[in-house]
Amino acid sequence: MSIRDVYIVDAVRTPIGRFGGALSGVRPDDLAAHVVRALVDRTPDLDPARIDDVVFGDANGAGEDNRDVARMAVLLAGLPVSVPGVTVNRLCGSGLEAVVQAARAIALGDASVAIAGGVESMSRAPWVLQKPERAFPAGHQQLHSTTLGWRMTNPKMPAEWTVQLGEGAEQVADKHGIGREQQDAFALESHRRAAEAWAKGLYDTEVVGYEGVDLTRDECIRDTTSMEALAKLKPAFRPTGTVTAGNASPLNDGAAALLLVDEEGLRATGREPLARVRASAVTGIEPQLFGLGPVEAVRRALGKADRSFADLNVFELNEAFAAQALGCLAEWPELDPAVVNPRGGAIAIGHPLGASGARLAGAVAHQLAAAGSGTGLAALCIGVGQGLALVLER
Repeated sequence: MSIRDVYIVDAVRTPIGRFGGALSGVRPDDLAAHVVRALVDRTPDLDPARIDDVVFGDANGAGEDNRDVARMAVLLAGLPVSVPGVTVNRLCGSGLEAVVQAARAIALGDASVAIAGGVESMSRAPWVLQKPERAFPAGHQQLHSTTLGWRMTNPKMPAEWTVQLGEGAEQVADKHGIGREQQDAFALESHRRAAEAWAKGLYDTEVVGYEGVDLTRDECIRDTTSMEALAKLKPAFRPTGTVTAGNASPLNDGAAALLLVDEEGLRATGREPLARVRASAVTGIEPQLFGLGPVEAVRRALGKADRSFADLNVFELNEAFAAQALGCLAEWPELDPAVVNPRGGAIAIGHPLGASGARLAGAVAHQLAAAGSGTGLAALCIGVGQGLALVLER
């Protein structure tokens, strides 16, 4: 059986909204439908009935994104009812996992045209109530927030595995000796790069605003922040820790989607592809050190693609925490940090869990297209200790 080449024809995303912000009034299934519809509208030569599958990542799935948000997006976007949809969950890596699974289906000949993406509304994530062990309990019952992190944790899990995400970032900082000032400087640069990229119009080709919502730029970018302002923030997870709200990614809402095709599908779109999918890899690590999950995944993906760090023109690394990103960079001494997140990262742009991986893959594809050639990589750390990486080329 021959393996087919897989091309990314287009990639779009919403501006990323802050928690309780401009997109908080929009249902996650509507956000997902919006980017699906935008992709179809931007490729008028493609008959939507030719789409073989829609794969979407969604990390929580406990609220309005329940019951297969990918299929709901297909229906709400007005695609033919013959177009199927499947939702996947690899927590923070869900959106990139969707891209990987869609690409794999095309490479194996199970699909010719697919949409892959991700969505999350952390603002609208509900509280959930467990069913009681017996009917009609007399006492109070506990509600659990589904916004982020561990809940209803299995007591069989070792306590060191189930620490808060921020505490895990502190442990990475301890492991690599990454101080508060270094983390704040990294966060400041993320904001600077993101603000500069927006000012230069570098996001104009990929961001599609949501009708009726006054949001034309990622909502969490802080143009005027400074080292002095960041230094005033209190540690969020340890009394004398280094991780703060200023050097961590915020809670966010947003969606992203990519159009993937084989050679036959490419001809049907009538478009030039942005990039080609080359390789991917996923790995596991101790859950509390989840922030270092990308380290081995990136090495494996590059190895599969027969590429090295020296070949990279752009590397979109999700910034869950500055400590986590810096910890990964410390374990890749051969990597040129100048190619990492040149247009800003998640500390500034935002991290809507299930959407982030698709945003990163789309960002790499658009940057490779703008450059005209090159090798790019997208990678994320994943809660509960995993890493996921994707290599693209043009």
